[in-house]
Order: sequence, then structure tokens, then C-alpha cells
Amino acid sequence: MKDKNRPGLNRKSFIKKAGLGAAAIFGLPLLSKAETTHVVELMPKKLGGKTFSANDHINIASIGVGGMGQGNTRTALRVNGTKLVAVCDLYDSRMKRCQEIWGDDIYTSRDYSDVLNRSDVDAVIISTTDHWHEEITIAALEAGKPVYLEKPMTQTIDEGHRVIEAEKRTGVPLIVGSQRTSSILYEKARDLIQEGEIGDLNFVEGYWDRRSAIGAWQYSIPPSASTRNVDWNTYRKGMSRMDFDPKHFFRWRNYGAYGTGVAGDLFVHLFSGMHMIVGSMGPEQVFGTGGLRYWDDGRDAEDVVLGLYDYPETENHPAFNLALRVNFADGSGGGSRIRLVGSDGVIDIGWNNITLRKWRQPLSPGMSIGDFDESTREEYQDYYAQRYPESRAQIIDPNEFVYRAPDGYDDRYDHFMNWFNAIRNGDSILQDGTFGLRAAGPALLTNQSITEKKSLNWNPVTMQVS
Repeated sequence: MKDKNRPGLNRKSFIKKAGLGAAAIFGLPLLSKAETTHVVELMPKKLGGKTFSANDHINIASIGVGGMGQGNTRTALRVNGTKLVAVCDLYDSRMKRCQEIWGDDIYTSRDYSDVLNRSDVDAVIISTTDHWHEEITIAALEAGKPVYLEKPMTQTIDEGHRVIEAEKRTGVPLIVGSQRTSSILYEKARDLIQEGEIGDLNFVEGYWDRRSAIGAWQYSIPPSASTRNVDWNTYRKGMSRMDFDPKHFFRWRNYGAYGTGVAGDLFVHLFSGMHMIVGSMGPEQVFGTGGLRYWDDGRDAEDVVLGLYDYPETENHPAFNLALRVNFADGSGGGSRIRLVGSDGVIDIGWNNITLRKWRQPLSPGMSIGDFDESTREEYQDYYAQRYPESRAQIIDPNEFVYRAPDGYDDRYDHFMNWFNAIRNGDSILQDGTFGLRAAGPALLTNQSITEKKSLNWNPVTMQVS
């Protein structure tokens, strides 16, 4: 633990923060309009510069090519030495769209097994509905195909453990697609925490609010959608019979049968990023509350969710509390941030920048003696003058530092680079199955806590409800 009584920013720390010779900071500091603020532009990682011959490409198949799947595929193909050879989806129009973008020669199939059985497929991106994650991921790992698995890792905790078992048994690289763990911004926040720049961490808060129909999962439904172009039976494999309902297919995140609610969809980003920054395995107690406050469109997922989490002290961090929020009817316009609060300052993480604000504890605490009689006040004033003698005025160091990612920076590209480097070179995976479940587990328990109206205990080491 750090000394809680230490003064604020020391000279060595200031030099590092201002960018004057610090190896950990790339780029030069720019003095902003506020004299007490320094702005530093972070440099992106130098990744993907090597070129590869056509015979050395990693051939990708993308399974589940809705909006997220196509987005993941676009980012993956920006990495040198990659090629898309096959796509799989249960809606024909999406596969046709992929051929429009990447060529008619791309193989298409509604059956993921067809894709996994192809000898020209080296690795797969899985961006399906949550309820299909486990089955397809385990099948891919057993087929020897490295997996990029969209978050949340699985729909249930038990499924997550089965995926981890398959990952360990096969030794095939698996990365969970919550890209904040690969972000230069989150790496910088981690460095600031480790350097003690905000003192002892005691509280973290994060939110991801939205105020739009599409942001609240009211995705467009094609009028022509039917069982002729949607494989409805496969989609609901293992479930009770239900007539085709396009809302359940195209707006699947609204329903617990296929998704994991706002906690599984958005809290998991906040968990994974924060866990990476502070080196945490997760909370030991989870409490969630929420309800359906605005989007009364037939969904069974809440549109406002709040979560409270107790994190125990570990060798990496002190005990602290976490508060998370999602509001899909946010009249202020929405947005997302994470704030990490310590005894000496705060780190505020936005979309493209980090702000470090230092709070300097005064050397003297001040006096609260107005309710004492005159003689006692005089007595205390003499004591105070001896205990805290006047000192010479000191230069005021900057108390705010802004670290900015370059324009156009994409942490998802860095995340894919980590996966491809693991496939090619055996590099360590930043977010393997265990990390992924430690982020997904508390999110899934948030939903359970809302349903059961009680707090739940979680063992972050064994990743089990305790």
C-alpha cells in the first residue's frame, strides 16, 4: 500500500507526467489553455507492418455476419496477411452482403460445421447471438481453428467453464473480443495506477448510456424476412417450438433466450477494461437492480440497469467499490466513461482520451474551532502554529494531465493484432477464456441478482458462485 500521508506530486513524478524525458510516454506535451493542464498525445503501437505472401495468409471465416460480425471482419482484414474465405449466417441477405463487399468467390453456408470442415479455413471470428457462443466455439477449438469470440464470452457461467476446458485441452488460441484490454488508453491508465498517481484506489464508476432506437436495440427488420431466407429452426435449436418472429431474430439482444441483457452486452466492456487497468480478477459480491422504464416493445431485457460490486484487497490493488450503470433512455444524450478514484486523484477515461487530475492534500489540515470558547481557541491556535509552522510558498505544478489517442485510433485493430500474433508467433493472449469469464461472470450475475432481488457472492479466482 502507498503512504496515505505523503504529499502530492513529487519532482520525479511531475517530470514523468509532463513528458520531459519519460520513456513511458510517447510524443511531446502540449500546454493547453489552462496553465495547470498538460496534453500528451499517445502514439499507437507499431503493429502489422510486415507483409506476407499469398501462401502465408491467415484465411479467416466469419461466423455470424450481422452488424457486429461484419464490423469485426472489416477490422480483421485491415491486418496485413489476412484473407476472408468463408462466411456463415442464418440470414441469407447478410451472406450476400459479404459477397458484395469482399467478392463472389467467398464461400457461404448457413451451417457453421461446413465452414469448420473446410481445409482452407485457418481461423474463425464468431459474432453470433450469445446463445450460440459455447457450441460453435468448442467445435472450432476442437477442429483446430483459432477463435476470436465476440463478448460476452458465453451466455452462462457453466458454458464459460466448458469453453475454458476446451481451450486448455486443445491448446488452440482463443481471444474474447472486448477490445479495451488492447487499448493504448487503458494501458496508460494502468501505468498511472501502478505509478501511484492517484494514491490508493478506493472507488470506480462506469456508465454506458444511450438515447436512440438503434442504440436501444430496435434494429431494422426487413419486410421480406421469413423462413424462406432465415433458418429459424436452427436459430432456436433445442428450444420449444415457436412461430417465426422477426423481432426475436433481428432484435435478439432484447430477449433473455438469445442474449445477456445490457449487463452482458455493455457491463462486460467496463469490467474487462477495468480489470485490465487494476490487475483484478473480479468482485466478491454482486448486486444489481433495474427495470424496463421506456422501451416497452415486447422485450424482456431491462433498459435501465445499475450494479454495485465489492472488490477485495489483493496483491495488485486495495479493496474498492465499483458502480456501473446503463440507461437506454438517457435524455442527456448518452455516452460512456470510466472514473477511477483514489486518495490523491482521479483518472477519467473517455472515448479517445484519459484525464489525470491530482488532488494535493494540504500540508496543514485547517482549524474547526469556532465552537470553542476564547481561551480554548487561543490554546489551539498556539498548538497549531507549532505543529504546522508557516513555510515558504511553493511553485504550483500542473494538476491535470490529458493523454490523447491519435485521431482515428482503433483499439479493436490492436486486439485483432494480438490474436493474429498469437496464431503466427505464439504470443500471449491478452484476453483468453479465463480473463473473458472473469469479466462476463459478474455481468451475468448482475442479471441474476435483478431477477432474484438479492446480492450474490462470487469467487473471482474459481469463477463460481460462492
